[in-house]
Amino acid sequence: MTALPLPPRDYLPHLRSLTEAFAAGAAGDLDNPVPYCADWTNRDLVTHLGNVHRWAAGIVRTGELSDQDFDVAPSGDLAPWYAESAAELLDALEAADPADPCWVFGAAEKAKGFWFRRQVHETAVHLVDLFGARGRTAQLDPLIAADGVFEVLGTMLPRVARWKHEVPLAAPITLRTTDTGHAWTVVPGDPPELGEGEAVATVAAPAQDLLLLLWNRTDFQPGIDGDEAVAKAFLAARMTP
Repeated sequence: MTALPLPPRDYLPHLRSLTEAFAAGAAGDLDNPVPYCADWTNRDLVTHLGNVHRWAAGIVRTGELSDQDFDVAPSGDLAPWYAESAAELLDALEAADPADPCWVFGAAEKAKGFWFRRQVHETAVHLVDLFGARGRTAQLDPLIAADGVFEVLGTMLPRVARWKHEVPLAAPITLRTTDTGHAWTVVPGDPPELGEGEAVATVAAPAQDLLLLLWNRTDFQPGIDGDEAVAKAFLAARMTP
């Protein structure tokens, strides 16, 4: 079983593949509403992700936080603009030393390596959004989907305390990916966190289904062995932006 997270540079081929797939999808009709994303259309989605890439590229280059403006739409065709955004990000990451100090969010190590992983998962979830707006399903690499689950539990969930979103967890539970064999135990806290303890329930699903469940992007019902009430209350909470 592959250890997660991956070394930072191992994320680059995955990011390149994901951004290429997103750029190809950005060339189509962008007026479709995006499921699970409030009132967004694909046009809003492409604009958002392109701006996120440019913002992250600037942070990687300088190591410093820069202003966020994710809604500024470019003039002209979005597809080539998005491709340029992705290329800017990839160039910045290729040139970066993952160990160099850098602004990051949450409790993650303050090094540029954070952004190699974060932008893979940002792109993966939004690629699913892009396909979903056209009634299609994007198939993610199961390893990347499993690492995305790990990122939600270890990086996104701790930010919930700052957002003041309640994530109820009455007792430890384990989440397990049935296709990659990875498993994580989440223990009660404010907010809940990864840890050790005797789980009262185990939630088991393929990695992509589990990832989209944690990102509130699906109505999928996973298998639950044990205390369903505890597990379902946790899974129904908001853990991501």
